Amino acid sequence: MNRWRTRLAGATAAVVASLTAVTPVNQAAATRDYLVFYADGARTGAVDAIEAAGGTPVSTEPKLGYVIARGPATRFVESLATDPSVAGISSDHRIGRAASVPVTGVSASDIRSLTVAGGEPLADRQWDMKMIGATAGGSHLTAPGDKKVLVGVIDTGIDGKHPDIAPNFNRDLSRNFVTDIPKDPNGKDLDGPCEFEGCKDPADWDDDGHGTHVASTIASPVNGLGVAGVAPGVSLINLRAGQDSGVFFLKPSLDALTYAADHGIDVVNMSYYIDPWLFNCTANPSDSKAEQLEQRGVITGMQRALDYARDHGVTLISAIGNEATDLGSPKIDPISPDYPLDTQRNREIDNSCLSVPAESNGVISVSAVGPSKRKASYSDYGVEQTDLAAPGGDAADSPDGKGGQDITRTVLAAVPENVLRAGRLIDADGKPRTDSVVRDCQGGTCAYYQYLAGSSMAAPHVTGVAAIIISRFGKPAKDGVTMRPADVERLLYASASQTSCPSPRRYVYQGFTGDNAHTCQGSKAHNGFYGHGIVDAARAATITP
Repeated sequence: MNRWRTRLAGATAAVVASLTAVTPVNQAAATRDYLVFYADGARTGAVDAIEAAGGTPVSTEPKLGYVIARGPATRFVESLATDPSVAGISSDHRIGRAASVPVTGVSASDIRSLTVAGGEPLADRQWDMKMIGATAGGSHLTAPGDKKVLVGVIDTGIDGKHPDIAPNFNRDLSRNFVTDIPKDPNGKDLDGPCEFEGCKDPADWDDDGHGTHVASTIASPVNGLGVAGVAPGVSLINLRAGQDSGVFFLKPSLDALTYAADHGIDVVNMSYYIDPWLFNCTANPSDSKAEQLEQRGVITGMQRALDYARDHGVTLISAIGNEATDLGSPKIDPISPDYPLDTQRNREIDNSCLSVPAESNGVISVSAVGPSKRKASYSDYGVEQTDLAAPGGDAADSPDGKGGQDITRTVLAAVPENVLRAGRLIDADGKPRTDSVVRDCQGGTCAYYQYLAGSSMAAPHVTGVAAIIISRFGKPAKDGVTMRPADVERLLYASASQTSCPSPRRYVYQGFTGDNAHTCQGSKAHNGFYGHGIVDAARAATITP
């Protein structure tokens, strides 16, 4: 499947976890639904152009400036490509609503009493939390986070029933913005058979595991079971925009960001990119006019949604990507378009092409480091693109210099049991079949955890620290708190641990397949490997504004 390839290492296998996004197309239909993004003040002109091209306007989203239109499955996009009122077009997949139920939680005082006891049962496996000071004797004790702070996870879903997620899971606000798609337009398996009626998963379900792992790193509670997240006292909101397969369509991401803005979400984590293009180019000569317009639609639509969210107090955090690429000088996009499946080709690209949302304006992009604090071999980088670094894991990164591959150098966090059973990673009795899975049982309750690596795993560490900052300095708001994203960003950078480029700056990764020589540009205060530095929860817990 198309995704940033999140790298897992172990004695038995390398497992892949996801980050992505996609634009679905029903090729069998005579008509399709499209998102037609209109230029500023050009809604009427765009409507006229839609009708002239044989389409029908269905509805308008003025917040983000687009018209949902139904049009012919052939040549509709090409007909609009040269109209000045049209800023971009993307195919649409319809969405549904999720039911709401009450929220539960653990108080900050409960967290503090538990942290004094010495941390969670699997805390000794959390090298990532030790690196950034998010431990029982560190930020968990002084600044565990406030339940009023709402953290949105825009991902494949959150297993809200997971014992190490449930205490902080806000079921009432959580939503699923996608409908499962069993097969792609060419009949290839995408999400597989639907598990629920109408192919609509509940808002507390995750069939991929990626979103649950991200959520756990942000805010698994201190409850005497398994692990604890960076900010174990805040609330987790599932804003599901990813398919079961791990691909992400544009429209659900727009809806998730708009929902976050309208419902008081304080910070969102986006560990994915918008499919079908890893890099979106507005005028790449190797792309057709329709493909160029689709990529403009992704850039334009997501930027509008991100701007809308940020203007409404949402701090935006994104994984930077896992293609080992200098985003300031990309040369080849080998995996786009990735939908429908198996349609990718090698495209020559340049720095005008953007990975979205990592390179969108107003987004804090996070690179990944391993246990030794070196930039992870797979992590994208770039002096213009990298804002912060955080633990993402690297099985080949050996702080003791012994080398080799070790799964425990990746990041451990919660995983849904249904995902492990579907992948045959646990046996019929629930015993793990692989070193990449850990089961913890306390007081008759058992829960599962998985080692994963990727910038997907790095970003939630930053999101958790942002939640700590908002908990400390946010102003009272209706049903919660609020803080200007610019102020959150400033304190994230000020509290980060500045990290210099390696010497020599051209770092060669031994045994890494692909481009193994990465050059770090910039100063200790800001460079292409670490941005403003490695995020630091302990400093964020004590910094003054």
